[in-house]
Amino acid sequence: MTLELDAEAFEALVTDELDQLPDEMVDGLDNVVFVVEDRPEDGSLDLLGLYDGVALTERDSYGFGEMPDRIILYREPLLSIAATEDELRDEIHITLVHEIAHYYGIDDERLHELGWA
Repeated sequence: MTLELDAEAFEALVTDELDQLPDEMVDGLDNVVFVVEDRPEDGSLDLLGLYDGVALTERDSYGFGEMPDRIILYREPLLSIAATEDELRDEIHITLVHEIAHYYGIDDERLHELGWA
């Protein structure tokens, strides 16, 4: 059974989970927006989140006028793997940490080593 939550309620959970993250993780985020979309462009349920930007470790010059990086959470794929709201909160939390890590230049291999992927 798939958990059902409308977009507004889902976004409220994302905001709550963002507020729970350690300050040292989020204070360094610069010019990043968090976005909730129903599904990835390909329509699949395989991708839970995406970091769309240039990692901090790969930036040359970055300044005024740059479009913000985006951290996207996909509502339907996240809902499809959670049976309860607590499970959903856990998955949102893990996905946020995972995508924020990409902002800081931590790749999937290192995330696996750390237990976050």
